[in-house]
Amino acid sequence: MSLGDDWFTEISEDAGSAFSLRVREKLHEERTPFQTIAIYDTQGFGRLMVIDGCTMLSSRENFLYHEMMAHPALFTHPAPRRVAIIGGGDCGTLREVLKHPEVEVATQIDIDERVTRLAEQYFPELTASNRDPRARLLFDDGIQWVRQAGPGGLDLIIVDSTDPVGPAEGLFSGAFYADCLRALGPGGLLVQQSESPLYHLPILREMHAAMRAAGFADTKTLFFPQTIYPSGWWSATLARQGAAIDGFRAQAAEVRGFETRYYNADIHRAALAAPEFFRRALQQTGNG
Repeated sequence: MSLGDDWFTEISEDAGSAFSLRVREKLHEERTPFQTIAIYDTQGFGRLMVIDGCTMLSSRENFLYHEMMAHPALFTHPAPRRVAIIGGGDCGTLREVLKHPEVEVATQIDIDERVTRLAEQYFPELTASNRDPRARLLFDDGIQWVRQAGPGGLDLIIVDSTDPVGPAEGLFSGAFYADCLRALGPGGLLVQQSESPLYHLPILREMHAAMRAAGFADTKTLFFPQTIYPSGWWSATLARQGAAIDGFRAQAAEVRGFETRYYNADIHRAALAAPEFFRRALQQTGNG
């Protein structure tokens, strides 16, 4: 939604708030079989991708989201070799996953190929690892792909999806979590973007309850800033097969042999510190 020709504005009606960026021009817009994708050139945040009127990423701040979707889970698993990314068509999370040399194969499954093709054109820094021989890009239904995956064949599933509406709604269901659990090997991890803890607390409560009901042994939420998303505060929720989420490979995170802009071992520890209102909300549902 635009208010004035030189601003892009996303309005959060339920929260009574809005976020705006001054734009220089609209670079592209198209309707795919799944959604409407627009690309803007903004004054302060570089290029901006918008899907169905909602901000997805900008050149300036996307590292916050992509690093936190990838590195905490990868450093929590003792030996993450086989990774699946559901969604993530802009390929930024894939790029971060492939920074880990122990990853042998990373399969990205996004239903809309146009997201990836537009990222290649307008955000080439995010797609720089697409030609890595360990990368597999599939354009298919991620829910169906997980349902058909062989049992125990994955170490980590990253659900890098849009909000739980439209094509992404089924990614927040108990049936999907049960399929993820079956596809993960012993101690395997699921991590899913889980919206704003300030604006979307009911969604987060339901996710924890559904993940545990599906059979995951433990769930924890990571908190991090996300400037262009509603409230500016975002989260990702971890679920583990058969074991508690207890610690991570801190030494490996400290001496990681690749560059990050936000993630480090201290950020990992801090992101797991839950605010009091969140802890109380989970305790009320028996998940604290």
